[in-house]
Amino acid sequence: MSKDMRADERPDITDDAEMEASRAPLLDHLIELRSRLIWSILALALASIGCFFIARPLYNVLLGPLVAVAELERQDATFELIYTAPLEVFFVQLKLALFAGIFVAFPIIGWQLYSFIAPGLYKRERGAALPFLIAAPVLFVIGAVFVYFVMLPLISRFALSFEQMGGDGIAAITPQIKVSEYLSLVMALMLAFGLSFQLPVVLSLMGRAGIIGADTLRTGRKYAIVAILVSSAFFTPPDMISQIMLAVPVYGLYEISIACVAMMEKKAAEEEAEREAED
Repeated sequence: MSKDMRADERPDITDDAEMEASRAPLLDHLIELRSRLIWSILALALASIGCFFIARPLYNVLLGPLVAVAELERQDATFELIYTAPLEVFFVQLKLALFAGIFVAFPIIGWQLYSFIAPGLYKRERGAALPFLIAAPVLFVIGAVFVYFVMLPLISRFALSFEQMGGDGIAAITPQIKVSEYLSLVMALMLAFGLSFQLPVVLSLMGRAGIIGADTLRTGRKYAIVAILVSSAFFTPPDMISQIMLAVPVYGLYEISIACVAMMEKKAAEEEAEREAED
């Protein structure tokens, strides 16, 4: 075995025996994959059905930032949204139920995924994967919460600022926001921020696998800034506020990722030194 292999990647005899015991024919793997997919789809379906019955209250919760800004800025206690298709609201509720169902079912889906790949990992690798499995949904929720409490009020205030009172030869400009378009905006922002907040998880996994190092991340800061700005422009609505509000926290997460990778490299070096001392 190569001496250059990192200490946390070097299997011992117990690990090899455990890996050998967990081997199975290809057909068994396919059968297990089918079972895991069935459980994941069933969990998503049940969660989406359950969320459909609370889709209307949930949508009203998502409307909270917009309504609050309308009441504060316009002194309007009866702010209205419109729908222009007969079944638009129904399909919005279906879409929202599926979107919320993914959140609710993610722990089960994530566990099914982990249970499928776990037999192919060494014991120490399974232990290392669990923190990332927990961190991924937590960071996604943090991104969604950031959208709700920070982004939506800012965008709502920006959107309603274009309203214009009519009179004396001036045409009135009144906001008429569609139900479906508002949900599409909320979903796009939450997905963009939730996925962008996975940056520490992705880079930490790459660092643990030895694909990338802390020094590489440090020297690549300028390229990372460009990539973050381009991604922000692509994933957010076409306004500078959304783009800046996404780019700033994601760059902060990039710096956190550098620290995480550096700590893992330090720990791996210490374990390697201990192993060499024992040898």
